[in-house]
Amino acid sequence: MASSSGTGLSRTPSKRMTRAQTMLVDIPNEDSTTADSELVPSSLASIAPILRVANEIERDNPRVAYLCRFHAFEKAHQMDPTSSGRGVRQFKTYLLHRLEREEEETQPMLARNDPREIQMYYQQFYLKNIADGQYTKKPEEMAKIYQIASVLYDVLRTVVPVGRVDDETQRFAKEVEKKKEQFEHYNILPLYAVGVKPAIMELPEIKAALRAIQNVEGLPVPRVHTTPNAPDDIPQERVKPVNDVLDWLSSHFGFQKGNVANQREHLILLLANIDVRKKENFEAYTALNDETIRTLLDKIFKNYRSWCNYLRCKSHLRFQQGCNRQQLELIYISLYLLIWGEASNIRFMPECLCYIFHNMANEVYGILFSNAHPVSGDTYQTAAPDDESFLRNVITPIYNVLRQEVKRNKGGKASHSKWRNYDDLNEYFWSGKCFQLKWPMNLKADFFVHTDEQPTANDRNNQVAVGKRKPKTNFVEARTFWHLYRSFDRMWIFFIMAFQAMLIVAWNSGSLLGFFDEDVFRKVLTIFITAAFLNFLQATLDIILSFNAWRSLKFSQILRYLLKFAVAAFWAVVLPISYSSSVQNPTGLVRFFSNWIHDWQNESLYNYCLAIYLIPNILAAIVFLLPPLRKTMERSNWRIITLIMWWAQPKLYVGRGMHEDFFSLMKYTMFWILLLISKLAFSYYVEILPLVEPTKIIMELHVDNYQWHEFFSEVKTHNIGVVIAIWSPIVLVYFMDAQIWYAIFSTLFGGIRGAFSHLGEIRTLGMLRSRFESVPRAFCRRLVPSTNHHNRKRPLDEATERKNIASFSLVWNKFILSMRMEDLINNRERDLLLVPSSSSDVSVVQWPPFLLASKIPIALDMAKDFKKKDDADLFKKIAADDYMHSAVIECYETLRDIIYNLLEDEADRIIVREICYEVDLSIQQGRFLTDFRMSGLPPLSNRLDKFLGILLSDVEDEDTFKSQIINVLQDIMEIITQDVMVNGSEIIGRAHHHGGSAQYDRKEQRFEKINISLIQQKMWREKINRLYLLLTVKESAINVPPNLEARRRITFFANSLFMNMPSAPKVRDMLSFSVLTPYYKEDVLYSDEELHKENEDGISILFYLQRIYPDEWNHFLERVPSVAKKNENDEPQSNEEIRKWVSYRGQTLSRTVRGMMYYRQALELQYCLEFSEDSAILGGFQVFEDEPRYIEQAQALANMKFTYVVSCQIYGTQKKSSDPRDRSCYLNILNLMLTYPSLRVAYIDEREETVNGRSQKLYYSVLVKGGEKLDEEIYRIKLPGPPTEIGEGKPENQNHAIIFTRGEALQTIDMNQDNYFEEAYKMRNVLEEFLKSRRKGREPSILGLREHIFTGSVSSLAWFMSNQETSFVTIGQRILANPLRVRFHYGHPDIFDRIFHVTRGGISKASKIINLSEDIFAGFNSTLRGGYVTHHEYIQVGKGRDVGMNQISAFEAKVANGNGEQTLSRDVYRLGRRFDFYRMLSFYFTTVGFYFSSMVTALTVYVFLYGRLYMVMSGLEEEILENATIHQSKALEEALATQSVFQLGLLLVLPMVMEIGLEKGFRTALGDFIIMQLQLASVFFTFQLGTKAHYFGRTILHGGSKYRATGRGFVVFHAKFGDNYRLYSRSHFVKGLELLILLVLYEVYGASYRSSSLYMFITVSMWFLVGSWLFAPFVFNPSGFDWQKTVDDWTDWKRWMGNRGGIGIQPNKSWESWWDEEQEHLKFTNIRGRLLEIILAFRFFVYQYGIVYHLDIAHHIKNISVYGLSWLVMLTALLVLKMVSMGRRRFGTDFQLMFRILKALLFLGFLSVMTVLFVVAGLTISDLFAAILAFLPTGWAILLIGQALRPVLKSLKFWDSIKELARAYEYIMGLILFMPIAILSWFPFVSEFQTRLLFNQAFSRGLQISMILAGRKEKDNISPIKYA
Repeated sequence: MASSSGTGLSRTPSKRMTRAQTMLVDIPNEDSTTADSELVPSSLASIAPILRVANEIERDNPRVAYLCRFHAFEKAHQMDPTSSGRGVRQFKTYLLHRLEREEEETQPMLARNDPREIQMYYQQFYLKNIADGQYTKKPEEMAKIYQIASVLYDVLRTVVPVGRVDDETQRFAKEVEKKKEQFEHYNILPLYAVGVKPAIMELPEIKAALRAIQNVEGLPVPRVHTTPNAPDDIPQERVKPVNDVLDWLSSHFGFQKGNVANQREHLILLLANIDVRKKENFEAYTALNDETIRTLLDKIFKNYRSWCNYLRCKSHLRFQQGCNRQQLELIYISLYLLIWGEASNIRFMPECLCYIFHNMANEVYGILFSNAHPVSGDTYQTAAPDDESFLRNVITPIYNVLRQEVKRNKGGKASHSKWRNYDDLNEYFWSGKCFQLKWPMNLKADFFVHTDEQPTANDRNNQVAVGKRKPKTNFVEARTFWHLYRSFDRMWIFFIMAFQAMLIVAWNSGSLLGFFDEDVFRKVLTIFITAAFLNFLQATLDIILSFNAWRSLKFSQILRYLLKFAVAAFWAVVLPISYSSSVQNPTGLVRFFSNWIHDWQNESLYNYCLAIYLIPNILAAIVFLLPPLRKTMERSNWRIITLIMWWAQPKLYVGRGMHEDFFSLMKYTMFWILLLISKLAFSYYVEILPLVEPTKIIMELHVDNYQWHEFFSEVKTHNIGVVIAIWSPIVLVYFMDAQIWYAIFSTLFGGIRGAFSHLGEIRTLGMLRSRFESVPRAFCRRLVPSTNHHNRKRPLDEATERKNIASFSLVWNKFILSMRMEDLINNRERDLLLVPSSSSDVSVVQWPPFLLASKIPIALDMAKDFKKKDDADLFKKIAADDYMHSAVIECYETLRDIIYNLLEDEADRIIVREICYEVDLSIQQGRFLTDFRMSGLPPLSNRLDKFLGILLSDVEDEDTFKSQIINVLQDIMEIITQDVMVNGSEIIGRAHHHGGSAQYDRKEQRFEKINISLIQQKMWREKINRLYLLLTVKESAINVPPNLEARRRITFFANSLFMNMPSAPKVRDMLSFSVLTPYYKEDVLYSDEELHKENEDGISILFYLQRIYPDEWNHFLERVPSVAKKNENDEPQSNEEIRKWVSYRGQTLSRTVRGMMYYRQALELQYCLEFSEDSAILGGFQVFEDEPRYIEQAQALANMKFTYVVSCQIYGTQKKSSDPRDRSCYLNILNLMLTYPSLRVAYIDEREETVNGRSQKLYYSVLVKGGEKLDEEIYRIKLPGPPTEIGEGKPENQNHAIIFTRGEALQTIDMNQDNYFEEAYKMRNVLEEFLKSRRKGREPSILGLREHIFTGSVSSLAWFMSNQETSFVTIGQRILANPLRVRFHYGHPDIFDRIFHVTRGGISKASKIINLSEDIFAGFNSTLRGGYVTHHEYIQVGKGRDVGMNQISAFEAKVANGNGEQTLSRDVYRLGRRFDFYRMLSFYFTTVGFYFSSMVTALTVYVFLYGRLYMVMSGLEEEILENATIHQSKALEEALATQSVFQLGLLLVLPMVMEIGLEKGFRTALGDFIIMQLQLASVFFTFQLGTKAHYFGRTILHGGSKYRATGRGFVVFHAKFGDNYRLYSRSHFVKGLELLILLVLYEVYGASYRSSSLYMFITVSMWFLVGSWLFAPFVFNPSGFDWQKTVDDWTDWKRWMGNRGGIGIQPNKSWESWWDEEQEHLKFTNIRGRLLEIILAFRFFVYQYGIVYHLDIAHHIKNISVYGLSWLVMLTALLVLKMVSMGRRRFGTDFQLMFRILKALLFLGFLSVMTVLFVVAGLTISDLFAAILAFLPTGWAILLIGQALRPVLKSLKFWDSIKELARAYEYIMGLILFMPIAILSWFPFVSEFQTRLLFNQAFSRGLQISMILAGRKEKDNISPIKYA
């Protein structure tokens, strides 16, 4: 064909293109035959199916496959003839070479030429696969077959000339075309499949839902208008086929086909799941309940109706009298879902969606009930729009607005106030202005008009450009700390008033009783004047901070701001004036109140003003106590109530009526009242009162002898500087210590609540054994759906009890087997933990053998040693232990059954029956001890052990095996009859008499005929194994399982059964749910290369994990013996298993997917248990496995209830990438889809298409599933543009995939999480929390779940982080949810009410930078919109955390950045203002307040030390301490020492200790706490305090927040000194060195008059903080003190410091590049930020000013000229340095000699000057050191100011000098930090100690970590299998 067609292949290229081979990357485990179809460039995407078909039929017919490829090549050439698309030329070249090869290699097989060949193959394919298969094959198989048939026919038409296609082929093709749509690839429901229908399509609820949406009766028929030049036989107008209401809507509005198909399935599943819960009888199940659709309608449109009410516009959910209401309701629901499904980024704007729906619903109503357009009056057009018209006309214009605004963001560098984010644009639709957009939307409306003019960096004040910019809506996110005051003003006002009141009382009285003194009380009333000023500040901030939004505000809102300001100003003037006028006439407290009644006319003006001023507060207090009233008023849209509420709070769509019920209100109010009483009492008695007297004395003290130049020495200042220095740290502590009190109270209340929740009741194996009998009952009460709820508490009959235990055993065994597959236990431990799957043939309950360990040997000893003759006493002793009683009876009955069934001869069986009869009879008659000798039992037990051991051994030679069994069996029978039974010989005799046959004449022996085939049966083998374990296992089983993780899981599962959880519904009645995991490009499955790649110490990941988890590695070798045997044939499979083993211990996607798929396994097992008969349950697993009916139905129910979508954002790019890692990720994700058929992957596909001759990128949301070998596309929905460019990456990734999720609930899971089978089994219970009846009928919108941190065993740091995180996700969130009611969403395992959230903006917020912590904003949004969040601890999900110091710090920095951005956000402002006072306190101290307190803690140290510096340098401290009038110096110093710096760091440990105590016992908690302190946990937490403080503060001041990828690998590598320096230089080292200088100066200049013990008492905590900040990164760095590594680090650091920077040079390569990056935040900060930097830098000038007056050379001169001279010295030094640097540049190469002479002259000049100074001026050595301490900070200040004024200095050509100065400082800091490390590295024991410190956890597990770090590993990694 190719030769005859004359195209393409007849020409041969002159030279084979070498680049062609680069198209296919060599990836292990990749099937090369499929690769070409998956590497098609995006601009040629349409040829990929053709190449897939070619690969598919390659084996059947290579020639036809060649023709397909040729067709693909021709098509590619037509699509891109010039090969201009990305990668097209390489791909076409590759394909051409392959075709040239196949042209020669392939020949027609069925005919002589290609046209006939392909026709015959097509017919053959049709008859074999379609004609025969359509009624026997599954829908997914048929979908693939029809796809192949369609492609084959397309190829056939290009190969066979026109008119030469035979009739039969055409007939087949028409059949394929007609039925193709019935067999498309589907997601869950094959809706239109014929033939073999899956079980899910037979479910009555699915049928009913499908029937409901297919009801299109009475709907106007859409018509398609064809073009005028169409052929005559096609009518000009034809009816468009419509299958259901979604098709009908699509035909009118132009929704995409993929969107319609996706939402069709979505709606059917929603309806089916809701409806089935309302059905009792499934017999006559044909139609949906009307109530079902109404329920769904109400839920979906609750937000829309609220929006309509808020805007006072009429809802367009209209139903005409007599219409088909159900049909119309479904149309409205479908319309909303279709809009939402195609809205892309607009899904983050829920009220924008409301606006779109509002107008489209109006159109729908018009189409159905009137043909006139409501706006224009035109008739509705009947022409059907194209599939993309909705996207093009509605979504894209709004998307373009978003995109334009994001461009203003400048990649997160621009101020938030300069551009409008998602919230701003959404809030545009909160006002009636949105209706000015009209419908269809007027694209010339103000909303859509942009200006692309943006102010340049140098022209920031260009008012024209700014003026054109659209205003912010309702709120401006300005960068300032004032947001903290503005959002939480009530709290600050309360604390300031309380402080003022306490200070007045302490100052005037000294006792709290003084409050009742008339003068004191009058003064206390001045707190209201303070309040007035603070309210005035608040009103001023409201105006200033919202000014950029004024153009978008209503006049009423602006008026309110101005009136608030006026009123606040009025009170700020009136109250002070009225107070000053009435202060002449003070009154006591009693008279004060009595005068109100008796002589109110003569009352002072101030009291009247105060009464009026307090009226609003009194009203607020009354309303506070009536939450229902407040809620109703806030939510009301009545104009009169809106007017009343107008003053109290501005009318806003969100944040209305968030008040809790009265009971909840009282709970958190009492919590805070107790806390505030404690805090204020502590502040008064410990912080304020002790300082009052010393302060009074200091203020009266007159000081003349200043030690520096005092500017105000003549003025009586009352030593105000000293007072400020003393009080400032105390004031800061006062405002911060509420955080500490919160930590204490939350620990106490959280612990109490945890205890009441039954947490930790079963925490050890001993506790589990003692309560295991009640576990099956608890399991059935909690996890088995009850058929009769009233009988739950009654005692159960034996049959029910047995069924319960059987049900429990099935789940328990599945749990144990899952742990075996995860290698947490070995085969022996598995057998000890399993419950027999079939227990119907034993009369007692069969408990797991680990409970019965050593019970039989003990019973035997008891019987042997029993001296009495009374049976009852022996039986009573045995029966006293239930487990022993069960074990004895089970052993007896099982042994009887085994021997009886093993024997073939009837006479032998009679003997066994006789013996058993004798046993039973003697027990009944009480003569057992008389008829049986107990002394014979031990030898019998020994022979039984041997007998069972032989039965379990492998059969090598059958005759030998049989003879061994016979010998031992005969021994056993002899012992029984001769040694144990008194009358045993009679039984043998009777049997001989009864069985006297020919065989005994032939001298045959008894017990010779046995049936060994019995042993091969699985059930009997299980019995034998169990009996063997019961008889042989001794005390060692008490510690089964030894693996700590297995123990934790077993005890937690057992404990959770006794906790308060909702009862389980039936699987069919449970809520349906989805799990969504966002994934970018993290590890999916480690490759062989990654496993064996060694780090610099020679350690591979595999080797490391083998040593960290030695027991699990041995279990793995036992499970996969081929790995240990190293068989070459099994090597690929073994390697795959090893890769999985390692990946399941890392933080990989494969681990997450495996864990989430347990949900499906749990659902299938639950279905089988529910819908099977009792006999099936009692029969165990085998019954279910052998019954395909159960399996199919279980899978159908699981599909209906559970969906798992992984949003692999760049999966499409990875598929086509040439990067080996990307290809590996693609293949691993594909393998996951093939392994788990129900897993779905959503990704953003980027395609290049040529539009009007120009290449254009198009974007699609695509959903795929695993096919036979490759992925199969299910849905493809075009997007208006690149979605991830608009917002933050993770929320955008979630948002694009959320449309593919299903169900009523949605669990968000990160890709570093895990799940467990036993926890997955409880999912349906958790989902019932959504339906559980609560007070006020409120339903939660988010269910919070606890997490288990599984990375705690790697190192000490990982353990600290694990404990910290565990305490937060348990005790922390427990108290947040109840009683405080301020739990939000913190990411990961929380379960969302899916419909609630998809109609209110989704499961996260995505605006750039401001929503950096995207998860918590979902919680904020949910709360603001009337939802609430709960927390549940009876279920847990696994979670990985960062494990290395640098990773942890990056994570903490990211969270601190996020909290800084939250502080500026509108959500925090609204919650802070709209919560009641006590809930606002909870909110503050658990979110941004925690980070602000961390910052204040660090700030307190600065304020304290700078205060001390002022006092020491000025000489005031010496004067005060040595003054004879002060005897309270000790009291003064103790008061100053009240603040402890690292107290916040230590108090983080409190909740940890409580939670560990609760769940593991307080002895364990105490031990852990001590070990943590020994491992320097306090150092770690103090260091992280610095991280939080630095990044939080810098974010609010300058911005610069960004997502920090922390990396989730295993960290056992040594971080270089340079890496640590770059990471912590500005956040810790600079601050640490500053504090170090302060402490040194405080010690040196105060040593002469102060005892050293007093100094240490005050500063010990600060020295600790300095040490932590400077050296923690090195202490916690593996091999941080290894000498060789220290030398290497120094070399590396020097190289980095010396390298020059420039464009493209990475920060880790050059100091200059890093230095530039460190100042990046200053490039984009505003003028306020620069000024603040300069002002803060001025503190460094204090050192020089203070020290120069203390130099010996100053000769106690206090003149200002001394300071001036010091500046002369400073400037001279800088000038000399500048000359040297200029000389180096100018003369360094050409005039080397001149440069050397210059340096020599400078050196000689320096020596001369120093000599003169020493000899003449009296300079001393100590002066030199002091001068260094004086001038170093001054230089640093110049440097900081220079950085802030960078543009100015660049223009003045001074920037290079600043850079050189900075380099010098970096060298100095590096040396100071490096010297202690180098010195300690000399001593080998330091490195050993550090290793022990870091890896103590691993040591305790038998890990020789030092060997790992040194790289001395054995050659053979694989150790032999050992049983633990």
